[in-house]
Amino acid sequence: MSGVQHREVSADEDGIRLDRWFARHFPQLGFGRLQKLIRNGEVRVDKAKVETSTRLAQGQTVRIPPIDDPGTVRPVKVNQEDVRFLKDIILYEDDDLYVFNKPHGLAVQGGSGTTRHLDGLLKSLPNKQGEAPRLVHRLDRDTSGCLVVAKTAAAATHFGKIFMSRSARKIYWALVAGNPTPRQGEISCFLAKRATEDGEQMVVVKNGTPGAVHSSSYYSTTETASRRFAWVTLKPVTGRTHQLRVHMAQLGTPIIGDPRYFNIENWMAAPGLGEGLHLHARRIALPLRNGKRLDISAPLPPHMRESWDALGFDADRYDVQNADPEDDA
Repeated sequence: MSGVQHREVSADEDGIRLDRWFARHFPQLGFGRLQKLIRNGEVRVDKAKVETSTRLAQGQTVRIPPIDDPGTVRPVKVNQEDVRFLKDIILYEDDDLYVFNKPHGLAVQGGSGTTRHLDGLLKSLPNKQGEAPRLVHRLDRDTSGCLVVAKTAAAATHFGKIFMSRSARKIYWALVAGNPTPRQGEISCFLAKRATEDGEQMVVVKNGTPGAVHSSSYYSTTETASRRFAWVTLKPVTGRTHQLRVHMAQLGTPIIGDPRYFNIENWMAAPGLGEGLHLHARRIALPLRNGKRLDISAPLPPHMRESWDALGFDADRYDVQNADPEDDA
């Protein structure tokens, strides 16, 4: 095709992110190229400029610039090694979704210099219609734990709305430097993206600052190791980029292994701690389409289990369902 197309967003695509809409309709279009087309204003929604994260609504019209062979859907190439890897990290599966225990260090989506990511691996698990499963929320590359992936477009719409409406209950575990004061409470502040030498970073700003968005999280101290470390249970209310990492740094107890937000000078790590970001999406609970409620937990990743053992924390002693920081706060 050499001309411009205009396509209407269907009912089962209501609420879908723009980048995921393109991945569904034009799988041959790489993420990097899509970003360039969006930056240049060649992709528009109802004639307005957009971002990759823009949420689409039923009935909106997407402007699609000339793309080589956009209507040709390449056959899904199933990589059996990827299939085995994905099946090994499944925590839960039904006709609508997977819940994966995402490993620490695996990116959820592609980007600059990222060739191996979960979104790409999912192409090896097509559904009965030959469609790859769809992401409905994200975790940072170095955050491990529960990640929900929809098997069909209808399921993606349902769970996308669940996450947008904050009906999903998410509990994280973290190891932080120092002991939070008070031991439990709520962190509420405004965040904005800022460009740094290491890429974009979230910073705390005043209300009314251009680009500022409100963020809120509950936290509760589960256990401490002297005054140097604390095992903290976290519940994000909003879902901002790097929110929990920024919030714990703002509290003066940054997350161990955080390359961006750990801000304690001359810090001396304790022997025996694992290497990497110590933030884990421990549990997720959300309503299913059949009216039932899913409640699933993910075991600690190896590097955090190593640190728990070194500090004498017993992960099996605490039932996460009895450690909800919102209930304690």
